[in-house]
Amino acid sequence: MSHCRGAADEPALAAQDRAGGHTSIHGGGHVSRGPTVGGRVGGAADLPAASQVVILCTFFAVVFALYLAPLTISSPCLMEKKDLGPKPSLIGHRGAPMLAPEHTLMSFRKALEQKLYGLQADVTISLDGVPFLMHDATLRRTTNVEEEFPELARRPASMLNWTVLQRLNAGQWFLKTDPFWTASSLSPSDHREVQNQSICSLAELLELAKGNATLLLNLRDPPREHPYRGSFLNITLEALLRSGFPQHQVMWLPNRQRPFVRKVAPGFQQTSGSKEAATSLRRGHIQRLNLRYTQVSRQELRDYASWNLSVNLYTVNAPWLFSLLWCAGVPSVTSDNAHTLSQVPSPLWIMPPDEYCLMWVTADLISFIFITGIFVLQNHLCRWRLGGIRSYNPEQIMLSAAVRRTSRDVSIMKEKLIFSEISDGMEVSDELSVCSDNSYDMYANSATTSVDPRGIGSRAKTITDRSGR
Repeated sequence: MSHCRGAADEPALAAQDRAGGHTSIHGGGHVSRGPTVGGRVGGAADLPAASQVVILCTFFAVVFALYLAPLTISSPCLMEKKDLGPKPSLIGHRGAPMLAPEHTLMSFRKALEQKLYGLQADVTISLDGVPFLMHDATLRRTTNVEEEFPELARRPASMLNWTVLQRLNAGQWFLKTDPFWTASSLSPSDHREVQNQSICSLAELLELAKGNATLLLNLRDPPREHPYRGSFLNITLEALLRSGFPQHQVMWLPNRQRPFVRKVAPGFQQTSGSKEAATSLRRGHIQRLNLRYTQVSRQELRDYASWNLSVNLYTVNAPWLFSLLWCAGVPSVTSDNAHTLSQVPSPLWIMPPDEYCLMWVTADLISFIFITGIFVLQNHLCRWRLGGIRSYNPEQIMLSAAVRRTSRDVSIMKEKLIFSEISDGMEVSDELSVCSDNSYDMYANSATTSVDPRGIGSRAKTITDRSGR
């Protein structure tokens, strides 16, 4: 179906041409317009304005939250150096288990060489009533019982006589399993000594540590069928008192029969392994607490200190954790790595609050300037790219492309363009003739004149000349 367009349509078409678009009239009177370049770039790739606002607000909210995050950080080491308390005392956990097999005389001797405050030990009792040192219920991990007495390997350690226990080697496992990856650093003499270690009795430990260190003793009850289960505590107390070990150097951890223990050994430091209210602990004549380092807060440490209760935390091996507890005011810690912690002269880091705030404010300002610079740079790049875009109509694009082709391709492109213009002009002429038959003589005459084949031919010739240049 063909349509006739009056003179009123010409300004619109001219405006379209000025805007950089392209308008062509095809057979049937259908008018198509080419794309306009130089308008809004991006099309479907552009996000709606609302989405852009949401993304921008989310971004700035996250940045703002990161800027405020340092205000919520609290560390014991944010303090003035003059307010730093004394270094926590060190207690060797089962001796020095990184340097020698745990609970052996060699391990305790290595710990004493580091001039530690104390030694921690687990005490159990043999089938014939001899207190000895062992943490595990069985002997499989820390002795060669599976090689010497395979039939006894799964039996509780306290269900063997002391004579049998003395025959076991308590050092070779350390070289085989290397629990702390330190066996390779042993000297040849230490290596030989480790191979000859045996299970240590409580009496041997008391003789070694007398006058040299405080003992933190934890009792491991024997099985129910053990002949000394009921008297185990009394036998251990008797061994302590008989050895002449100073009572004030004993931290007594078992919670049962405390009134009796206080009566028999009033000099013991009564130590609790459970976290309770300070008032309740004081009523029970407790002087110390032995807790895991994750069980107590800094405020609770202050509360216990106000009640004259000393807190020992276990098991602290990392220097950074030791530094943190030092800043928090912890009196003492139990460690497998006491030989390393004893060499730490001060907390790994300590910073006054004013310097901390200044550091974060400076970092925030630098990051804000950087983010702002990124936005400004991106804006300039977008403007530069948009400013470099020019408007082309299809004829210019075709001719520009033809310039870069061979001369034969250029000739073909010229001929196609000329015949295309002539064909379009003839179709327009036919449509205008129909309009003339419908009493639009004035418009038909003017339209026919504008698409005169001779004019088209001259126009094509002009285009050909320009492209040839």
